[in-house]
Amino acid sequence: MSLSPSAAKVQRALEDRGFGHLSVLELPASTRTAFEAARAVGAEVGQIVKSLVFVGEGGGYLFLVSGKNRLDLAKAAALAGEPLRRATPEEVRTLTGFAIGGVPPLGHPTPLPAFLDRDLMAYPRLWAAAGTPRALFALSPGELQALTGARVVDLKEA
Repeated sequence: MSLSPSAAKVQRALEDRGFGHLSVLELPASTRTAFEAARAVGAEVGQIVKSLVFVGEGGGYLFLVSGKNRLDLAKAAALAGEPLRRATPEEVRTLTGFAIGGVPPLGHPTPLPAFLDRDLMAYPRLWAAAGTPRALFALSPGELQALTGARVVDLKEA
């Protein structure tokens, strides 16, 4: 079965980065939220990678957060070195090339400084969005870090 254009774009990005062994799956069920994604693939909510985009004066930032956690905005701003706000849907699409609900951690036209929730490192297998609200791919925490160049940090809201 062929992938939709957005999901195929993520698959190509994986292949271009030397991770062609990872496969994008398009599912019949919605994976728009962490809870929906976990249910669709039979995973724990904590295994779902939320790709959250925030912006400041210096540009955009990508926060890869465990599905069970809320991003602590004060910690995020301290890491970015500037005040941040959640990107608008239009800004998310401009910065990543994807719509909210399907933003993958890679394949963006402009590479964003990335930060990886340390809680994700506890799972052997993670699931990340792959371009649409029904597409995901599985990978290890190490693969996620290698693909994104993300710094592993504490992002969890207390």
